[in-house]
Amino acid sequence: MTTLRWLDVTVIVLYLLGMAGVGFWFSRRATTTESYFVARRSIPHWAMGISVFATLISSITFIAYPGSSFAGNWSELVPGFMVLGVLVLVGTIIIPFFRQAVGMSAYEYFGHRFGYGARAYSALAFTAGHFSKMGFVLYLLSLTAASMTGWSIYGIIIVAGFVTVLYTLIGGLEAVIWTDVIQGFIMWIGIIVILGFLIHLMPGGIGAAFHLASEKHKFSLGTTSLNFSDKTSIWVMSLYGFFWYMQKYSADQTIVQRYLVAKSDRDALKGVAFGALLCVPVWTLFMLIGTLVWSYYQLSGETFPAELLDKTGKVVSDKVFPYFLVTKIPAGLSGLFMASVFAAGMSTMSSDLNCLSAVGVEDYYRRLRPNATDQRRLAVGKLIVGLCGLMAVSVAALIAWKSDRVLTLYYAVSSIISGGLAGMFLLAFLSQRANKQGVWIGIIVNLIFTGWATLTSGKNKMIDLGDYNFPWTGVMIGVIGHVIVLVVGYSASWLFPPGEKEEWTIWGWLKKRKNLSAENQGTVSK
Repeated sequence: MTTLRWLDVTVIVLYLLGMAGVGFWFSRRATTTESYFVARRSIPHWAMGISVFATLISSITFIAYPGSSFAGNWSELVPGFMVLGVLVLVGTIIIPFFRQAVGMSAYEYFGHRFGYGARAYSALAFTAGHFSKMGFVLYLLSLTAASMTGWSIYGIIIVAGFVTVLYTLIGGLEAVIWTDVIQGFIMWIGIIVILGFLIHLMPGGIGAAFHLASEKHKFSLGTTSLNFSDKTSIWVMSLYGFFWYMQKYSADQTIVQRYLVAKSDRDALKGVAFGALLCVPVWTLFMLIGTLVWSYYQLSGETFPAELLDKTGKVVSDKVFPYFLVTKIPAGLSGLFMASVFAAGMSTMSSDLNCLSAVGVEDYYRRLRPNATDQRRLAVGKLIVGLCGLMAVSVAALIAWKSDRVLTLYYAVSSIISGGLAGMFLLAFLSQRANKQGVWIGIIVNLIFTGWATLTSGKNKMIDLGDYNFPWTGVMIGVIGHVIVLVVGYSASWLFPPGEKEEWTIWGWLKKRKNLSAENQGTVSK
């Protein structure tokens, strides 16, 4: 749209140099796999919480949420509320359980419960899902920056990717977490400042904006319809959010790894709760920003330039907020928000890189080279960060070159593979009867279902089977996939001898806690 002003450029450059500097500072401490992957289990709960927040908020959030509320209502916010409900279930049981059950990888648990095959599959599912996300996050970050600055999108991809890979590779998880802390503060400051200026610039004042938006039902959270084909249904989005966050908190390395860096179970719970409580207000503020931007252009009567319109002349909602920033916000402050966009994308990417490295070393390399020294595993971990970072940059550049349609098939495949992990965890954790034969039947049935549903759903179907296409909205695919693994896996387990690993279920864990509590009381009474 325009060339960013020198003050804005200065803000962005200082931010990038600061992130690289944090990586170099912590590089002296990242000398073992314990420090590189779990930060020596010494991170204070508040820093861990901000890291969880920064990991969950990505550059997709910065663009998609305002774009969604600009074009429609606040229905996309509903899944975010489910993070609080899941947290109630996770907090008192799953967090302390994982801190005792695994060393560095969340997928060690599935190995304990169902054997190495289940561990390798779940690690692969995580890897496929998060690797595909990294390239898209970097692309969207760079696309937003390019649209605001006029800079080359490829140049931004390379610079942002290089700095992110640099501090992640040399500083390990400790550098990732403390850069997350800085990035989290930058995101909050950027959001508050931009919201303040948006309110200040509003024609007729904030009251007029709220009145107009309320008249047009822009604050609606959706319908109460039980129609699973309706993406605006509160019930549909609630189901989607519940299973999404259940998977994040029970079978996602980026979150489980945060449990492990805390000093105690109590600190881990406080950190996770703090991170969730930071996320919900930010998601709400982004929805509010999108709605207020809509009100601003309705009240001002300004027209949009041609570059914001699609071929039919309709406004592309995701482009409006960046356009507003670069045309209405004073020099320096738009640079601050640009730094917030960089922070959101880079925090997500750095976390994914370190987690992919941990999974690669702990779930695969140690299996292939059980006698490798810790220094050798550390070197392999750094190599994985570098290679994954290079591939993520390449994927982002490929999307920019050929558009995201070129990767539609890859994303479809990765979504098929990565589905069902929450159902797999619930089956493993809740059922003493479940066994590895049953879980594999559940996984296979889920892969078949998810493949069919993914390829036959949406406006641009890869395969059109007519009446046999998946009939509901796409967000229901994941929900049904989790339920399939849980129900089919449990049912199929009755066809085989029961599993004999009660200690890896909630029942065995509760029994163990009860025995420990009795022993401690006995010791105290003596």
